[in-house]
Amino acid sequence: MSHAEATATTGGVPAVRSGAADVWRLAVAQALGGANSAVVYATGAIVGNMLAPSPALATLPISIFVVGMAACTLPAGAIARRHGRRAAFLTGTGSGVLTGLLASLAVVLGSFWLFCAATFFGGAYAAVVLSFRFAAADCVPPARRPRALSFVMAGGVFAGVIGPQLVTYTMDLWQPYLFAATYLAQAAIAAVSALVLLGVRVPMPTAAEVAGGRPLGTILRQPLFITAVICGVVSYTLMNFIMTAAPLAMRLCGLSQESANLGLQWHIIAMYGPGFFTGKLITRFGAPRVVAAGLALTAISAAIGLTGVDVAHFWLTLILLGIGWNFGFVGASALVLECHRPEERTRVQSLNDFLVFGTMAVGSFSSGSLLTAHGWDAVLWVSFVPLAVAVAALIVTASSRAGRVSG
Repeated sequence: MSHAEATATTGGVPAVRSGAADVWRLAVAQALGGANSAVVYATGAIVGNMLAPSPALATLPISIFVVGMAACTLPAGAIARRHGRRAAFLTGTGSGVLTGLLASLAVVLGSFWLFCAATFFGGAYAAVVLSFRFAAADCVPPARRPRALSFVMAGGVFAGVIGPQLVTYTMDLWQPYLFAATYLAQAAIAAVSALVLLGVRVPMPTAAEVAGGRPLGTILRQPLFITAVICGVVSYTLMNFIMTAAPLAMRLCGLSQESANLGLQWHIIAMYGPGFFTGKLITRFGAPRVVAAGLALTAISAAIGLTGVDVAHFWLTLILLGIGWNFGFVGASALVLECHRPEERTRVQSLNDFLVFGTMAVGSFSSGSLLTAHGWDAVLWVSFVPLAVAVAALIVTASSRAGRVSG
């Protein structure tokens, strides 16, 4: 073990200096890695509509992106458990570089299926990027974990600027291949992220962590874990469900690509901006209340979207959707931290993300077909059903906790 690694932990608890430095690096990497997702969401349905053999397949590349997130979550967790989180991080950034190169080649060749393969690797990168929040929690003492988790997520604010602006300024640089230069720039940003992550010193897995802890069945049966998964699934699935359809819906309503790019930019800023204070809210009010606020904001965003199809309606819907996602997803992630022992962290965290992204893939696939078949309003109306399920799960868990306290 190197001197730096030896000083990174003291009695198994990460040192404050190392924790602070690593949390900052992870926040920067979150910003750069989040730009990957922003580019895919801003362009995926549009390029899909250009290249797909059928209009019904226009959003398939984004759905494949989500499949990549789900499929690669457990392998990334296994790499982190056996070889350390940094090895998983660098594997993810390698996938990000490959995403940009393959997507650019797909546009030049006019290959829809190669573009889908590119977005699959983009999903793999995104899955690793989202594990940064849990890595930050590993780097600090328990009392600071919600804030560290939230702060890293806040790095995505800059992704909300980098990604859409990257699209705006590069999409026409390589004529006549729309977005080809954008994807090359995306690959370069992933490479820069790898350099940032080289300096991260997350504690290596212990022998107990490699062994795995309790059986997964025991962990899965915890009511709090079930609620955390349901709320994480609903928050992320609905965000993806609506956001996937929004750029194409704006184009179908006669709005410009620049308007769609800016709408997505403000959406992503709204997703990650609250991260500067979400952790404090969780510490003060508790994760369940923050999750409930997130679900309420998501419901309001869908209701506003139903009132019109002007730029303002789309933008306000996307902004409130982003804030709702942050409260719901970060709050649910904080609940997950209460459901595992230290030696179980990578297994439980990767399992949670697998369940979230796997369910999200279903929503992503259905979003495009629902939009093309029944329109934007149908996408929004469907959103209220899973919201009701998540609220019910929170109420049951809160009642159970209150019963135990009074007993």
